[in-house]
Amino acid sequence: MGFFFCKFHLFPLFILSFLCFACFSSSLSTVSISETSNLTIVCALVHTNGGLQPSPLNCSSFPVHGIQTPFNPNYLFSGIVSGDGFVCGLRPLFSPSNVSVMHCWRFSSNGSFLDLKRIYKGPALNQLEAGNTHICGLNDTNGLECWQWPGFNQTGGVQFFSEIAVGEGFVCGLTEDQKAIRFIGNFAGITGREIRGNYKKIAAGFKHACAINSDDGLECWGNGMGDRDLPQGQFKELALGLNRSCALRTNGTVVCWGMDSFRLPQELETLDFITIKAKTNVFCGVSTSNYSLFCWGHRNFDQNHMVFSEVFPGPCRNVCQCGSLQGSGLLCSTGGSICQACPVAAIPSAPPPQPESRSSNSGLNGRLIAFLVVGCVGSSVFLLHVGFFVFRYCKDRGCRVHDSGRLDETGAPANGGSGSNQTPQGPPAVLEKRLSQLTSMGTMGRLEEFSFEALVQATNNFSDDHKIGTGSFGSVYHGTLDDGREVAIKRAEITSSSSYVIGPRRQEDKDDAFVNELEYLSRVHHKNLVQLLGFCEDSNERILVYEYMNNGTLYDHLHKFENSLSMSWAIRLKIALDTARGIQYLHEYAVPQIIHRDIKSANILLDTNWTAKVSDFGLSLMGPGDDESHLSLRAAGTVGYMDPEYYRLQQLTTKSDVYSFGIVLLELLSGYRAIHRNENGAHRNVVDFLVPYVLRDEIHRVLDPRVPPPTPFEIEAVAYVGYLAADCVRLEGRDRPSMTEIVNSLEKALTACLIPHDFSRSTTQSSTERTNFVQ
Repeated sequence: MGFFFCKFHLFPLFILSFLCFACFSSSLSTVSISETSNLTIVCALVHTNGGLQPSPLNCSSFPVHGIQTPFNPNYLFSGIVSGDGFVCGLRPLFSPSNVSVMHCWRFSSNGSFLDLKRIYKGPALNQLEAGNTHICGLNDTNGLECWQWPGFNQTGGVQFFSEIAVGEGFVCGLTEDQKAIRFIGNFAGITGREIRGNYKKIAAGFKHACAINSDDGLECWGNGMGDRDLPQGQFKELALGLNRSCALRTNGTVVCWGMDSFRLPQELETLDFITIKAKTNVFCGVSTSNYSLFCWGHRNFDQNHMVFSEVFPGPCRNVCQCGSLQGSGLLCSTGGSICQACPVAAIPSAPPPQPESRSSNSGLNGRLIAFLVVGCVGSSVFLLHVGFFVFRYCKDRGCRVHDSGRLDETGAPANGGSGSNQTPQGPPAVLEKRLSQLTSMGTMGRLEEFSFEALVQATNNFSDDHKIGTGSFGSVYHGTLDDGREVAIKRAEITSSSSYVIGPRRQEDKDDAFVNELEYLSRVHHKNLVQLLGFCEDSNERILVYEYMNNGTLYDHLHKFENSLSMSWAIRLKIALDTARGIQYLHEYAVPQIIHRDIKSANILLDTNWTAKVSDFGLSLMGPGDDESHLSLRAAGTVGYMDPEYYRLQQLTTKSDVYSFGIVLLELLSGYRAIHRNENGAHRNVVDFLVPYVLRDEIHRVLDPRVPPPTPFEIEAVAYVGYLAADCVRLEGRDRPSMTEIVNSLEKALTACLIPHDFSRSTTQSSTERTNFVQ
């Protein structure tokens, strides 16, 4: 029936549908590159002898060798991607059919892989791409989906593309008609608008993007393109890194350009390649002759460019629209082959006219076969269209299984992805959306909304005389309201034209910090957390109003003021206890749990009675769910206070706050900054300097000399707190005490400052020697 339907009614339509379908079919990547710290990891779907395991995933690290990968050798992968510290593989499931699962692994700077995390389960993906942080793909209807991208927003709903590429904080894609390139996220000032033209391929680097146009020439946009003299000629594929790029010519040779006169190594200039990939500083390509994988661009590959001897240049397919790669059937044990790339937007040429001597039956059979093929393809397209509408229907009603459990998606500040058509005169759409969500949830009901004019008057037009500090998204001012209340006013940094300024932190981060503070402080209330009184959201103004803390920050008293007469040992321990109670509330009693991520002495405020309150929730995150032990995301915080385990493994737990609090304890005891200069002027960490004295029971040698020497029973409490601090800054989070244990220990220490009391450090739950230091 399909044959007659196509033949007599909609033959041209099915030809068009066939062409569109061919255009939309994108190959999944079988090679991925990741760089983190000084480590480079190259992964590929590698052929094994005998072909018993058709697509095993294998990785090789540089300069570390002998990496142990945790991949199940029985897993069959159809595509892989990598980023900064992670590798993800797309694995097809055969029951139910046409369903794929994306598994991701993180690895540390020494090359050891961590636990598996599933971040997607759903319809098979047509394409999968990753930047340093984010992962995006095209689903079975060519709709864009992204993971590890908190706050990602597609303005106007799901967008559809024929091909995508992912950079740092942005994703770009060819529209379905291939007449334009659309950018979503933070990209070189052109986010939200389209670049019109006819394009075949697109690729993204760290801060730039390039495309191959209909004439096979190159066009590029953005920053970080290195040398801007693009090579001339005809090209079929691109690989973009950080300030450097390479392109694959139609004849199979590669040309490279970019910063520092980047060029393809001379020994690779004679090779032909099937495909090329790049990430940051490393470029790799699969050779046409023997499917070996060669890499270049980093000194790790100067001596030997070959990484794997035989890799899959693409996924194995049962049917190839435009023919198979020569010899690829030997790689695929399932009987399939690896498809050649189809010409983009090109109508297959008609077969040459046959000699008249051919029999009419042969001609009829040929036409019959052609019509049958078209009929089958037309039926497939029809089913595809039906599937599309079913997908859209189910998407709105929750029919679809889509398990995007968090690898990095935690509500953290996003590194892009606003997706808004914003102008300098209007606030980002994603920010407006989040503010609306907060309002609809009713969490801001107890907050006062201040007029901008009232805050201008309270701060004398935000004059420098009223400025008292800097917060996570702007400057902090001291003001007095009309009713006499003294307040602290934190205002997002703006220009004279009232448009946002991109400062040391990117604007998306500033917006997220503003909403985080507003969200978290509007729903928590504790005597040791700074109180948020209200906000001002007027045009481009983003302002928060807090209670005023007369005695400023703990940092100022420890490191700026020459003398702070009230800073006795008892008051210092009380400040530590107050701070611990505030953090304990966030960890144990807030629902959902909150991890502060930026505990430091500058974020501990003191009121007239020296009560300490934790402030600045701009980096705070909701804690892991009930079935999760940690959040996986790129580290954020302040140098000197940041948990080294969190920085190294990029796994955030409440124990990261414990580490930062341990640094504050060491500051309280010693008066030294977290990072300070030693006698020779070299930078030194307070942990490396102070903890050895604590463990030798010589803490009295490094106590802050500005505080009177402790009394005999005060020294016991101070030494006890020293051991507690040492336990807080242990390298492994599991060995650190919880905030509840810390509160209990500090309560005991503070009591001992006033009343003689014997206690042992075993109450700190240390994993080191648990002997009583009070004999």
